[in-house]
Amino acid sequence: MPDPALKTFGISGEIQGAAIGGEWLKTSGKTLAVTSPIDKRQLGAIKCSTPDDTNAVIDAAHDAYLKWRVVPAPKRGEFVRRVGEKLRQYKVELGKIVSLEVGKITQEAQGEVQEMIDICDFAVGLSRQLYGLTIASERPGHRMMEQWHPLGAIGVISAFNFPVAVWAWNAALAWVCGDAVVWKPSEKTPFCAAAVQNIVAEVLKEMPDVPPGIMGLAIGDRHTVGEPMTSSHKLPLISATGSGRMGREIAQVVGKRLGRSLLELGGNNGLILTPSADLDLATRAIVFAAVGTCGQRCTSLRRLIVHESHKAEIMRRLTAVYAKLKIGNPLNEGILVGPLIDENAFETMEKALAAAKQQGGKVTGGGRLTDGVPAGGAYVKPAIVEITHQAPITCDETFAPILYVMTYKNFEEAIEIHNSVPQGLSSAVFTSDVREAELFLSPAGSDCGIANVNIGTSGAEIGGAFGGEKETGGGRESGSDSWKVYMRRTTNTINYSKDLPLAQGISFDV
Repeated sequence: MPDPALKTFGISGEIQGAAIGGEWLKTSGKTLAVTSPIDKRQLGAIKCSTPDDTNAVIDAAHDAYLKWRVVPAPKRGEFVRRVGEKLRQYKVELGKIVSLEVGKITQEAQGEVQEMIDICDFAVGLSRQLYGLTIASERPGHRMMEQWHPLGAIGVISAFNFPVAVWAWNAALAWVCGDAVVWKPSEKTPFCAAAVQNIVAEVLKEMPDVPPGIMGLAIGDRHTVGEPMTSSHKLPLISATGSGRMGREIAQVVGKRLGRSLLELGGNNGLILTPSADLDLATRAIVFAAVGTCGQRCTSLRRLIVHESHKAEIMRRLTAVYAKLKIGNPLNEGILVGPLIDENAFETMEKALAAAKQQGGKVTGGGRLTDGVPAGGAYVKPAIVEITHQAPITCDETFAPILYVMTYKNFEEAIEIHNSVPQGLSSAVFTSDVREAELFLSPAGSDCGIANVNIGTSGAEIGGAFGGEKETGGGRESGSDSWKVYMRRTTNTINYSKDLPLAQGISFDV
């Protein structure tokens, strides 16, 4: 029997792997069994897309964009507003599917749906604020201005760990900007995507003037869905979240056709703990950032850079909290840590801990947890590894609850250690010294796209643009002025005089 939450969205048995608005295509790709990381029970199955199915969704999105781009932006905002209202209506049920497919605890799963609601609210306001500039012209009787126009249909490739929020960050902004959206979700979380597709389809049914192709879905692997999307000239922007390897491959394919890439890749985030830090505050922030979502957030804390005077005390505090963490079925009340997504993630964690030991690390915790947890799931004990920052393993991002603890002597050294890894997503410092806080946020401080003071590395709000530097990819999603990547800019000059003066004072009499 399918879970009641799945039945809410009409998901039962085997479903099709491609949709255009409320129409599910008859797909003919491989059959994908959908299982839950909680206990490995089968939730259902997907008949995946073929390349032809994917191209049909792309074609429909492009055709929809041609109509959607001329709809006034506030009218587009009304569509997004109604999507947000539907998400409010289905917050509990959609959150349950996130828990079933990802293994997130209920609070985190519903928090992810709340992110979707929040970005819809943000985008509705934005729909009346797609401002350009009026620019002073050097030529008399002339006015210059810039306008922002819709870009086209965009492709969204999302990862399993935030199976619905990342899509919403892109879709809500893209829609108010006048774009259509084609979505390739992770093959590990297809039912989350199917549920969202059906939620949006309800709004499309209520608004028959909206072209249904603005919401397209194609479920499948890199060959049947990913490659047709990244190579299509009908998708001028590909927004992709995933590994560094994936990002490099996408950037090359999209770049070859001179398209745009918005990449959200690896994290490997660091937190500096200074002598003046509030240790009570810091301990809570460290634990949530390190073990929340079982360490499977791109903003999870991987490296704790501790002043040597605090090393013994913070280790005492962390080991005490880790020892009493409630780990188990994420659907149960009071549980704080659910399972890893699959066995491969567990094996990767084991290999990382083995490498850390070989490189001189002292490991506390780690290993599989079998008592008091559902059979079949990859439940683990979060690990703390005391190690030097020179150890090569600390430069790798392992998507698991592993926290590397290293020490420093002075603050400049701490920043150098922090910035020594290839990734540059999220960062934090805990300090009561305003000079340290300001230096950390300065050009000589953290080299990450997100830099926090006295809060952890996880928990970004939608009002600020989300993304990072270096091997994190450089993309920005969600708030601030990130909407501009979904649009194209034109500079216009209007001559309201009877003369034709040329720029730069050029004389060209004929």
